[in-house]
Amino acid sequence: MARAPTTLDPFNAIAEKKRRQVLEALADGERPVNDLVASLGWPQPQVSKHLDVLKKVGLVSVRRLSRQRLYKLNADQLKPIHDWVKTFERFWQHQLDRVKERAEAKAKKVQVPK
Repeated sequence: MARAPTTLDPFNAIAEKKRRQVLEALADGERPVNDLVASLGWPQPQVSKHLDVLKKVGLVSVRRLSRQRLYKLNADQLKPIHDWVKTFERFWQHQLDRVKERAEAKAKKVQVPK
């Protein structure tokens, strides 16, 4: 079965590592394209291409301010992705619990008596 076009599916859109990096760059707030170009270190057409895909699937929005285009993360649109991934949390949660138990046990052994 053919994959859904990236422009229609947020899951496919974030499958691309560079688009995830764009989302991370927007996590702290609205930014103009030139800021993203500078922080990501990519050519402007590449940043714009990824922003366009993310905009089409609703993960980012854009507004114009004078001659600038300001992009903003639509975090609420990531909720379905978060909810889906959360269904698999049980597979790694027990490992995190074991790591915590080992660290606590090791800390008790290392404590210096007073």
